[in-house]
Amino acid sequence: MRAPQDIIIQPLVTEKTTGLLGQNKYTFIVRNDANKIEIKQAIEKLFKVKVVKVNTLFDRGKLRRRGRTEGLQPDRKKAIVTLRPGDKIPLFEEL
Repeated sequence: MRAPQDIIIQPLVTEKTTGLLGQNKYTFIVRNDANKIEIKQAIEKLFKVKVVKVNTLFDRGKLRRRGRTEGLQPDRKKAIVTLRPGDKIPLFEEL
């Protein structure tokens, strides 16, 4: 079993994800091979909250060019975590 710090890479803060905070939903970038059960356990252990639901989506890396050189951005997996009403993650409240 992997440590929770290995599963959750970083929080994702954009305009859209900040809007989801009002619905008690928090967004994280997670390991590509992590499943919903591992993500739920990692969030509950790291932040001491109760997770109600986990939605995941996989972003394929986009093709980028700089002059003649082409490259791909890395693939990444995002997790949108819904918490129990009343629970908060203070990390997001500071932003």
